[in-house]
Amino acid sequence: MTTVEHALRALLDEGAADGSLGPGAKLPTERDLVQRLSAPRSAVRRALDSLERDGLVIRHVGRGTFLTDVAAQHVEPAPADTSPAEIMQVRQLLEPQVATLAARVATQADLDRIGAALGAGAAAGDFEGFERADAGLHRAIAVAAHNGLLMNMFDVMNTARSMPVWGSLKRRTSTPELRSCYHDEHTLIVEALCDRDPVSAGEHMRRHLQHVADTLLGARLSFLPIELPPD
Repeated sequence: MTTVEHALRALLDEGAADGSLGPGAKLPTERDLVQRLSAPRSAVRRALDSLERDGLVIRHVGRGTFLTDVAAQHVEPAPADTSPAEIMQVRQLLEPQVATLAARVATQADLDRIGAALGAGAAAGDFEGFERADAGLHRAIAVAAHNGLLMNMFDVMNTARSMPVWGSLKRRTSTPELRSCYHDEHTLIVEALCDRDPVSAGEHMRRHLQHVADTLLGARLSFLPIELPPD
């Protein structure tokens, strides 16, 4: 996530928290954002593109940029001392189930957004571009589950991905070959979603996140089934 995007998201969070930015609220113009964020217009536009892919804003030509219901929900950040291992544990517990649900209830518009995020990952030529697309894809899948409580849980978890320790670890382990492999795994997940195959969608997501955990942490984070005592 770029510094400008982070600042813009913080601006939206502050507005949602203090009530100045509710669902459907119009955002300041690009010119105003350039001045407020002290950033080039090109960087502001890229940040707005990212927020639009995540479903936080919607832009209408000639009318402006508006906040969606999703962005207006205030999300508490993850604890500041959250470790990469903790992030991956939560992702492995949550996201396969999210993919399973999304395969059942996603609309065609949801699948189109997911496909666009997948395409952005394929077109990304560097680490930053792929990371933006990667985050956009996983969030688009969560949005497609159409469950507000689940979305809130996902967003809390997702705030941890903006922490410096997570970004540094991802950058150190990233290579073009690894990004290509992750894209292939993403493709399998998306194909299962489009096929409306909940079992395959969940399993492909589980395998993908296991690969991410192995790459980042150098040790397997496995979740074995819990054996319940007999009745």
